[in-house]
Amino acid sequence: MMDVDVELARLDALSSSDLRQHWRTLVGTSVPKISPKMLRLALAWEIQARAAGGLPRGVAQALDQLGRGQTRTQSATAGMRLVREWAGRVHVVTVEEDDVIRWDEREWRSLSEVARAITGTRWSGPAFFGLKKKAVAA
Repeated sequence: MMDVDVELARLDALSSSDLRQHWRTLVGTSVPKISPKMLRLALAWEIQARAAGGLPRGVAQALDQLGRGQTRTQSATAGMRLVREWAGRVHVVTVEEDDVIRWDEREWRSLSEVARAITGTRWSGPAFFGLKKKAVAA
């Protein structure tokens, strides 16, 4: 277990080169093209997030989508009624108050499971039901 305070204090003493190497070691991705000051802040965030258990998967995915600017996914929320026509049949999915997804008189764990059952292939449920949209250029 790392001592967060010690790790954060250590960042101030690292050179630009050392900061970049620390990023590659800690995060495992290419170093973002930002100033050493911003890289210190990004590393500090990574260190603290890891010590606190990180972000929930859904939040990390949403931030990744926003960062890449490619798609936007709306969450399925209680009370939604999603309608999709497939192979000549209209399919209606409801999301109930307790976030239970209902289709074809059954309960499902995810929209993707429903999309797979309808199409017989691996589909993203949010994409199949129109909740995932390409980002529009600003």
